[in-house]
Amino acid sequence: MLAENSSSVTEFLLAGLTAQPGLRAPLFCLFLGFYVVTMVGNLGLITLIGLSAPLHTPMYFFLFNLSFIDSCYCTTVTPKMLMGFVSGRNAISHAGCMTQLFFFCFFVVSESFVLSAMAYDRYVAICSPLLYSAAMSPRVCLLLLAGVYGMGCAGAVAHVACMLRVSFCGPSLVNHYMCDILPLLEISCSSTHVNELVVFVVVGLDIGVPTVTIFISYALILSAILRMRCAEGRAKAFSTCSSHLAAVALFFGSGAFVYLRPSSLLPMDQGTVSSLFHTIVVPMLNPVIYSLRNRDIKAALRKTLESQIVLSRMGLTFQRRMLAENSSSVTEFLLAGLMAQPGLRAPLFCLFLGFYVVTMVGNLGLITLIGLSAPLHTPMYFFLFNLSFIDSCYCTTVTPKMLMGFVSGRNAISHAGCMTQLFLFLFFVVSESFVLSAMAYDRYVAICSPPVPIVSPLLSSPAMSPRVCLLLLAGVYGMGCAGAVAHTGNIAGLTFCAGNLVNHYMCDILPLLELSCNGSSLNVLVVFLVVAVGIGVPIVAIFVSYGLILSSILHFSSTHGRSKAFSTCSSHLIVVSLFFGSGAFMYLKPPSILPLDQGKVSSLFYTIVVPMLNPLIYSLRNKDVKLPLRSAPWAFAAPPALRTPGLRGVGCPGLPLRRAPVLDCGPGLVPSFFAGDLGREDQRHLLLPPSLG
Repeated sequence: MLAENSSSVTEFLLAGLTAQPGLRAPLFCLFLGFYVVTMVGNLGLITLIGLSAPLHTPMYFFLFNLSFIDSCYCTTVTPKMLMGFVSGRNAISHAGCMTQLFFFCFFVVSESFVLSAMAYDRYVAICSPLLYSAAMSPRVCLLLLAGVYGMGCAGAVAHVACMLRVSFCGPSLVNHYMCDILPLLEISCSSTHVNELVVFVVVGLDIGVPTVTIFISYALILSAILRMRCAEGRAKAFSTCSSHLAAVALFFGSGAFVYLRPSSLLPMDQGTVSSLFHTIVVPMLNPVIYSLRNRDIKAALRKTLESQIVLSRMGLTFQRRMLAENSSSVTEFLLAGLMAQPGLRAPLFCLFLGFYVVTMVGNLGLITLIGLSAPLHTPMYFFLFNLSFIDSCYCTTVTPKMLMGFVSGRNAISHAGCMTQLFLFLFFVVSESFVLSAMAYDRYVAICSPPVPIVSPLLSSPAMSPRVCLLLLAGVYGMGCAGAVAHTGNIAGLTFCAGNLVNHYMCDILPLLELSCNGSSLNVLVVFLVVAVGIGVPIVAIFVSYGLILSSILHFSSTHGRSKAFSTCSSHLIVVSLFFGSGAFMYLKPPSILPLDQGKVSSLFYTIVVPMLNPLIYSLRNKDVKLPLRSAPWAFAAPPALRTPGLRGVGCPGLPLRRAPVLDCGPGLVPSFFAGDLGREDQRHLLLPPSLG
């Protein structure tokens, strides 16, 4: 029968959540984050219960299986959905579709019955505490678990067997993000009355029996609690059941809403979105629900972490002693990483992988948006283009190596590789500090520079012409190269005889100086001088620029003009504060203020967090960025030339020339803004009549 049914349709196309290509990337990142959180939470709970002897009780035995089921049935759905976001064509074979349907039904039905088994366990623990050991013996627990998976298998076989008797003769487009029962019945070309009856009977049984069991158990529990004389005892009894009740309400409520509703109540398109709750969100929330308010879980977690910390410290001490005895030349370094606890590697890997994905998507998206959108081809966005490029590069210099250390456990790097990483990291960091000062100068010219008479409407402003933009950019990367060469040359000349264990997650200056045996105060002085120049010169340039900008803004007689001027500088000021504040705190502080162990954690802010936040800061409050993003697909042609009197051209190397309005700084007009700073309506607001000047 399977061969007959699959003769006309050999594969299905899953419609997915949305047909809009522009939403695939953000949805991919969103559901990848959900999946990572789900797997980390459930596998972490499984590991904790397995390692902690105090949690070897019937209640946590069923919680162990609940986490296992959640991680499995989420894995049945989410990876295939993520592949659809990446490939665009989400195809699945007939056999693969039936396999996905079987495992999904198996784990979902098993979860409904394991929740009822947990309700029975709570009933015995509260209503018959003296008989608990006998009533919930290991044999009884195993029998209950066998019943759970037996009912899951029976339900899955019933659903899939009924689906195999249905004929599919086209079209093969399944209006869902997975092979589910109701969307498959919609595209069948044979009678589905029997299947619909089986669906409602089996689903009603799989939801009804556990629901009745749970209601009876909690009715008896409530009756027993209300007879308790001690208020504290009642509070503890309610507390021990609250997590389970929350999980039951989420799972059965969402499942019944999707499968037991009349088809006229909610269209299938909306039902697809609502089914995300019980397939994606509920497995993610269950470990959170069972751990946040559970003292046993938190105590076991604390005890496990403390034991791991003690063992890791003993191992680190022994390793340092062995390294100290070995005074031979160092050919490779071992990076200590962020934490020595092996149990934290998986969650830290997922966390920083998420940070890295968000950083790359944000910065590369901003680069693409500026490159494709003609209205953003101005000096301001030319420098923002380079800022996003630098952020993505220097984050890539650090993060992938750190992620490899979380996976492998032994984070080794060769001497040459260490010097290369140090050079590239310093090159991009110093370049970022100078590109931020170039952006401050651009703001100064845009707001404070006097207008230049126009000879031709296509001529650029002499202050920010393409040649000036190129010279500024050459200075940015030149200073970055000079700073990186100075630092790397200083470090490469050292001899390392104090071991090869670098107390950091990357090859940075201060941790490497700790390992040197010929490092002197001269080397430290070189480090502080070069860092002070790399940070001090840009900070002075930024302060001078914004001092002149503030002086000019305070002379505005228009409140609206002042607010627009402050608004166009706010994003840049936030980024400057984040970058220079965290960098100065790390490199210009005395070592006594913050030990290196804590300093490497604080350095995460400017190496990981700041590159992730920059594209968000420059896009959330920027109308010119949001406008082309909203009007996707982007127009590749430049908009018609503005014909406002008093225009001068602005342009950027490698980008089409665009003109921007220049407003006379003299009486009657507010100083100029580039068109890239504000939307066209904002530019019109700045054209004030002489009476308001």
